[in-house]
Amino acid sequence: MLTFASNTTSPPYPSLPRPTNPKDVAKFFRPIDRRHLLTSLGISITPFITSSHPNSPNPFSTPIAAARGLFQMPPFRLSNRYFLVRAGESEFESLGIINTNPVAKTSVDSGLSEKGKKQTARAALMLKAMGACERNCWIWPSITQRAYQAAEIIAAANGVSRSYIVPEYSFLDARGLGAYEGKNLESISEVYESDSLSPNIKPPPIDDGTPNESVADVFVRVTQLMSILETQYSEDTVIIVSPDSDNLTILQAGLVGLDLRRHRDLSFGPGEVRFVDPSSIPTYKQPASAVYKCLNPPSCS
Repeated sequence: MLTFASNTTSPPYPSLPRPTNPKDVAKFFRPIDRRHLLTSLGISITPFITSSHPNSPNPFSTPIAAARGLFQMPPFRLSNRYFLVRAGESEFESLGIINTNPVAKTSVDSGLSEKGKKQTARAALMLKAMGACERNCWIWPSITQRAYQAAEIIAAANGVSRSYIVPEYSFLDARGLGAYEGKNLESISEVYESDSLSPNIKPPPIDDGTPNESVADVFVRVTQLMSILETQYSEDTVIIVSPDSDNLTILQAGLVGLDLRRHRDLSFGPGEVRFVDPSSIPTYKQPASAVYKCLNPPSCS
């Protein structure tokens, strides 16, 4: 038998054998998996769309996302302007009843009272006077009925499209007060007495589904909210609309470095509007003690 040597270089990978049986043709020529194709394309073009800045001389430099670190309280800086708004009085509040169970947050009974609607209308006009939405703005309300109603009133008064209202489904829920649910509003002073001792003390629990949240629990929620906002927007204006005061006082305390045990000193009345200034706290809301800064909330000494 004769053998012949070939000068042709062997291919780097062995070729697949051709199917000889017609039944094997379908197995041999399998359709392309679209998911794998898109994944491959995504990997191949990623370097071309992740430059750190559109004017950067090096289009293959650090991705934009890497330019922002994990959001911490108090922040070194804020990428956006923020206005904090407490919704006007609710129907439950008009009756002097504590209502914080999230199950009822979208019910009509959790909506604005007639007095609350007037308070919110004044808040909307105040935002307009402050120029909050002159260059457009985003409105982030809790989906709690009174907060979302307030957002709609604010949008209408400031000429903002409803498409700029972004409902928040959990991070802005009213603070759950556990066993205080259904009690007289005046009894909430007992909760604030506990808050002044430690941000980790929870109200007594209850078995009706109402959370019993400590100040530290709420702090985690509002920090997560700010992390989303600071990542999603840049050089924008965001109006945060809360159904209660505690979300906003704990948020502002974290932003300005106030000891969370003193968050009550920053209390918001129904329909109150406040511009966030992370460099200071309003002089009319400063606590009596001269020592109030906290650089590592919620751990304050």
